[in-house]
Amino acid sequence: MINKKSNGDNFPKDFLWGGAIAANQCEGAWNIGGRGMGHVDLVPQGCNRFSVMMGNLDNFNDKNDTYYPSRTGIDFYHHYKEDIALFGEMGFKVLRMSISWSRIFPNGDEEEPNEEGLQFYEDVFKECHKYGIEPLVTMTHYDIPLHLVKEYQGWESRKTIEFFKKYVRTILMRYKDLVKYWLTFNEINCITALPYFAAGVVVRSEEEKLQQIYIAAHHEMIASAWATKIAHEINPKNKIGCMLAGGITYPYTCAPQDIWQAYEVDRNNYFFADVLARGYYPVYKLKELEHEKIIIPFKNDDKKILRENTVDFISFSYYSSHLTCADPNAYAEKGEGNMFPTLRNPYLKEKESAWKWQTDGLGLRATLNAFYDRYQKPLFIAENGVGGIDELENGEIHDEYHIRYIKEHLHNLKDAIVLDGVEVMGYTSWGCIDLVSASTGQMKKRYGFIYVDANDQGEGTFKRYKKDSFYWYKKVIASNGEDLD
Repeated sequence: MINKKSNGDNFPKDFLWGGAIAANQCEGAWNIGGRGMGHVDLVPQGCNRFSVMMGNLDNFNDKNDTYYPSRTGIDFYHHYKEDIALFGEMGFKVLRMSISWSRIFPNGDEEEPNEEGLQFYEDVFKECHKYGIEPLVTMTHYDIPLHLVKEYQGWESRKTIEFFKKYVRTILMRYKDLVKYWLTFNEINCITALPYFAAGVVVRSEEEKLQQIYIAAHHEMIASAWATKIAHEINPKNKIGCMLAGGITYPYTCAPQDIWQAYEVDRNNYFFADVLARGYYPVYKLKELEHEKIIIPFKNDDKKILRENTVDFISFSYYSSHLTCADPNAYAEKGEGNMFPTLRNPYLKEKESAWKWQTDGLGLRATLNAFYDRYQKPLFIAENGVGGIDELENGEIHDEYHIRYIKEHLHNLKDAIVLDGVEVMGYTSWGCIDLVSASTGQMKKRYGFIYVDANDQGEGTFKRYKKDSFYWYKKVIASNGEDLD
């Protein structure tokens, strides 16, 4: 049956085609317009990047001879009109983007918001609507005020929930007539691997690390439920989603141990959606945490808030599938992925880009079906793409690898909708314009349909150029996914 392809039927008429960006990777202007420092402004480029992302910070001071790429991005702050016009030319129906919390509340704990920051996003959203583009806005995309990390330990503190609620109420009220699609936390499950990057958690010791992570995770999930409640109160037509790092896990062999381990890996990734979509902590996780002697800090009406304020839809990122093996002594070649390495799957294509990703379009179909079978809620592919090294030649960029990757995934997305009956709201390709890579902090790892003339040190003209994929994706959208060739 997997070889059967959808014919005749097509994507839904109201399918939301578009692309995705994030404030901390594109906006720049880190000290302009009243913005305060975000915690991501201290994540360096280079060999220490992952160590910092994992929570290993000595202090909150800048390091000499260190480049912090989020502070520059691609200067979307000053180029947004030009960029949105290009998105409009492609025919975008939706633009996934995020708000920098520290641009609204520079420290995070102020009484009053920063009007200049509020006005900036109002202008951006109005510019989107000028081209018929619906904003899909992530409330926090790896981006919280640094002050909240320094003074309150980020999401490890319960006080951060209250600061977040104030921020959420502020943006939901200000943009109630401009934004109706919202996501609460980007890739919320990444907190388990990257606690500082995802939640502003500075690890005190290896012994305390797991407890710190699950306290912060609990606070984020409670905050997400509160955001859902506030959003529905302000405008019942608001649609609120959660967002996870997705990708199905395959067992290395048919050995029962491998199959069980793959099941466990996937279930741990589902955990956050289990809570946010179902409204309660699943028994399997409570038992696991009990065995690990991890205490979840339930307070007051936490359980009630979770139960009564589940998300309207589930969104996720998908770059590749994963492979796991229970036997540590088994021969299994390590592969590479977006954020984390996995075992190399011998049944998948070899490297599709300079970063040695394995392409698995059918894995996207499997992931979509797994989510839909589990939750029966509408789905949204919030990120999908591949990073490569693009060369500017006489004002042109030939990125066939990029077209090939997205084409394969869209074919499988169509099969999931048409053949399997999965309810999918939309698709936003990651990095619809070149931006700073979250994993490496580089510009040369390019995902976009639009080339930005900037190097890894944030130097360049910042001029925008259309790639070959720009024209291909424009054709895809115009045909509502019928013309994928």
